[in-house]
Amino acid sequence: MSFIGYLMEKPWTHQGEVDDRHGAIALPTVTLGLRMFLAVVTVLFSLLIVSYSDRMKFADWHQLPTPSLLWLNTALLVLSSVGLHWAQVNVRRGQMDGVQAGLLAGGVFAFAFLIGQVLASRQLTALGYFAAANPAIAFFYLLTAVHGLHLLGGLVAWGRTSAKVWRGYAAVDVRLSVELCAVYWHFLLVVWLVLFGLLLFT
Repeated sequence: MSFIGYLMEKPWTHQGEVDDRHGAIALPTVTLGLRMFLAVVTVLFSLLIVSYSDRMKFADWHQLPTPSLLWLNTALLVLSSVGLHWAQVNVRRGQMDGVQAGLLAGGVFAFAFLIGQVLASRQLTALGYFAAANPAIAFFYLLTAVHGLHLLGGLVAWGRTSAKVWRGYAAVDVRLSVELCAVYWHFLLVVWLVLFGLLLFT
């Protein structure tokens, strides 16, 4: 390849191909972008957890009851992650019916999880737990809201991927999108399990 041709090359159009110049596998741009985003989100939630733990040491901290609905919400998010994993497995096999079923299940359970989180917050409000009166409830609203916003953002990517699948795209054309959605869902599930454990046992 000439020097001019090298300069004009568009590396982002080659997904997952062997980079002959460096002897390594070139990651797709979107995969690298997701990894960087997950690293940033991990730092964000780590800082929130550290702040939560430090704030508990003050005298005005009053433990709040854990809404029983959070257990159901956790199960819904687990099922959502299982649905995305099923879609990932099937897209690798080229079985688009399974991909459709997995994406549908993952999306439905994710929406149900978000609705459940809103209902859990309303339960606490109905019991008189307001953010201004108790730092513990303020942190509860903050942690669940930040997590919910990240899941809501993931549903945007899920919607785009699902639209491609329902329009009849081939497995090879949507495989990367489905796999990235699954990775993101598994990540958010782990984050929620950590947050739920923190709220439950502290």
